[in-house]
Amino acid sequence: MGEVRSPRARGTAARYRSVLGPPETSVRRRVGDLECDALARPVPLWPGLRFEVLTAPGGAVWNAWLVRAPDAPAPELRTAGDLRPWSCTVDEAARAFPPARPMEGTAPTRWRIGLAPPDGKACVAEFTWGLLQHVGFPDAP
Repeated sequence: MGEVRSPRARGTAARYRSVLGPPETSVRRRVGDLECDALARPVPLWPGLRFEVLTAPGGAVWNAWLVRAPDAPAPELRTAGDLRPWSCTVDEAARAFPPARPMEGTAPTRWRIGLAPPDGKACVAEFTWGLLQHVGFPDAP
């Protein structure tokens, strides 16, 4: 923790670099009115995923999560039953069942989105580091 408060502390993006090494890819991305750099690194345990860090100019980290590798096939998500733990990323679930409703997560590394799959089973998908962990059905008995 001393490094975070040190007068010579590295920016947050520099800490990711010192722990994880240089990114495999770095691309400029526009998110709304903001421009950021998307830095992606391979994940040895999951070759089909990348750990993506979005940084502002100057290296401040806006977001860090798991995303699908560009050459890896995304899962086919057609019904709520296809939403199985560890099967998809936040972006994949949101694209499969629009309109996705963002909800407050329970921690900085956790996201929740409300989904309405075409099979009529409205659900809330919970993600940790961007990877699906749990699906809840609010209207279930």
